[in-house]
Amino acid sequence: MSTPPAPESDADSPATVVGWREWVALPQAGVDWLKAKIDTGARSSAIHAFDLEAYDVDGQEWVRFSIHPWQRSDEDVAELSLPVLDRREVRSSNGQVEQRYAVAMEVTLAGRTITTVMTLSNRDEMGFRMLIGREALERGFLVDAARSYAGGRPRRAVRRKNWGK
Repeated sequence: MSTPPAPESDADSPATVVGWREWVALPQAGVDWLKAKIDTGARSSAIHAFDLEAYDVDGQEWVRFSIHPWQRSDEDVAELSLPVLDRREVRSSNGQVEQRYAVAMEVTLAGRTITTVMTLSNRDEMGFRMLIGREALERGFLVDAARSYAGGRPRRAVRRKNWGK
């Protein structure tokens, strides 16, 4: 089992306030806008991933996968290939335990780009295709549950696209 990336130190920086839901970017995937739920009840972050294919690169396990950045839409597929950190047993919100790939992924949240552990899961039927969990939030983020999109949001045309056609 590989060790996840070390948290970036933010001891001298003020906390970045985020709401219970935020727009994030995934620089490695070329995704500028993706709606995410901020979930302090989840240890790791999770993203809706499909067409998962594991393969070997010089003795290291990698996984190739696709994501749909828009809710309720299968437009604009983004594909990624990342080294596998480990496989985790994760209990979903409905109580089922499943084995998931865990990868290190860059996420831009409220203007700050961090690398965090992301588990790959089928979230197609969930309200949000991405969750940001505590491992990411402990990097200097403060959650204000009364707020939404404290880190900003895209222009109206992009927000409308998120609702599908």
